Amino acid sequence: MSNELVYATYILVWPALSLIVLSVICGAVIRDLRKARKSDDDLI
Repeated sequence: MSNELVYATYILVWPALSLIVLSVICGAVIRDLRKARKSDDDLI
């Protein structure tokens, strides 16, 4: 593989990984918020 392809792949992978991590964190917060509302408790 050429160096340009390796660099392009490296640069494009980081936004995808960041999006995956952000979606996991947001999903966990939403799940906790729903659980807190269901049990009539505070989120914090």
